This record gives sequence, structure tokens and C-alpha cells, in this order.
Amino acid sequence: MLKLIKDSWETYKNNAKLVQLFSIPFLISFLIPLLAPMPTYITGGAIFLRSASIFLNLNVVGLAAIVISLFLSLLFLSFAFVAISLIVKAKRTYTKHAESVIRGIEKYTARVFVVLLAYAVVLVLANILSYSIGLENVITPIVGFFFFMAIFYAPTAIVIENKGICAALGKSLKLVAKEPQQFILWVVLITAVISVLDFVAIAVTGTLISRYVLLLINSLFVMPYFVIYQAEAYMKRFSLLKH
Repeated sequence: MLKLIKDSWETYKNNAKLVQLFSIPFLISFLIPLLAPMPTYITGGAIFLRSASIFLNLNVVGLAAIVISLFLSLLFLSFAFVAISLIVKAKRTYTKHAESVIRGIEKYTARVFVVLLAYAVVLVLANILSYSIGLENVITPIVGFFFFMAIFYAPTAIVIENKGICAALGKSLKLVAKEPQQFILWVVLITAVISVLDFVAIAVTGTLISRYVLLLINSLFVMPYFVIYQAEAYMKRFSLLKH
């Protein structure tokens, strides 16, 4: 497990400039909902939508803004995930970065977008269905966590092995069931890192500014590392690449 963390860091460090370039869409994907005219708030280095405001004040214009901003945000998020995952694929398979990106990025991005969109739809449905009984704060996070666990390796499988969406979802379920420790470590690590950074940002810049500082750090530095972690963890299933 420690080797996985170390290998992910080495990949991140050795490709820092390229990683930072491909991380810009992460920042854009987080900023789009913030710029849209709808009730959003920043916490923990991410942007969230106030569901209660949607149910009480939603109109056609608001709905259109939510749908468009969601689609654009997921599109940029998918592009960033694919581009950074291709760095790991290029490293492990000894192919050139430029060739890998140009050849596969459009196809992979479309597939990853569908996976992320499905995840977003599941969250929205869980929130809507549980809001009527007043349990959206409980049911939505639970549904989101377990569905995220199920699709954890799906985007990576699409990029690394050129799998279709259904095949990638199936592979993700099998890998998480077989080796859940890698998923658990990912969750523990990202939670710890964001919590520490949040504490430091608040101490240095104050509560109001720290939210934007953490959003910037999370988009450009934290998320790229953990995408690399996912790709490195997936690549280790190939016996010839473990050494």
C-alpha cells in the first residue's frame, strides 16, 4: 500500500508540468456551478448545490442553468481525468504522452462523461426521492458513497484498457470487491489531506477566503494526485507492471 502511494507521488512529481496543465479543467469544472445563477456554496474544496433552494424556488431558467452548468462541469471534469490518467498509461506502457493524448482523449472523455453523468443522475434522484420524507441528508450521502465505490475504477478502466462503459463498470465492481483496501486508502487519504489543508487555509487566510484557496489547491494539486493514484492502483493488476 505504501508503494502505491510512493509510485503515485513519483508519477505526479516526474510529470508535474504536464499534470498541472491537465489540471486546469478541474478548476474550470468546479468554477462553472459557482458562476451559474443558482444557489451554490463552497466547502471542503468543492462546490455544492443547495437542494432545498431548488425544491422551493426552481423555475425553467433555473433548471436550464443547473442542467447546462452540470453538463459543462462534468465535461471538463472528464477531460481532466482522462488526460491525467493517460500520463500514467504512457509511463507504464512506454508510449509518448502527446501520441496517447491525441489518439484517445476524445473517445475516452465521452465514455467517462457518461459514467460521471450517470453518477450525478443517481445522486439527484436519491435527493429528490428522499427529500419528500426529510431524509435527503442521510440517504443521498449513503447512495453517493456506495455508487461511487461501484464506479471507482470505471473511468480508469476506460482509459487504461479502452473498455466500453458497461465493461468498465463491471471491471470496477470486481476490483473493488476483490481489493477494497485500495479504495478505502484512497478515501482515507483524500479526506485527511483536504481536512489538513482546510485547517491550514483557515488559519492563514481566514474562514471566508480559505474556501476559495482550498478550492484552488484541491483543483490544481490534490485531485490530480488522487486521479494518478487510481490509475496506478489499476495498473498494478497487471503482473508484468508490478515490478
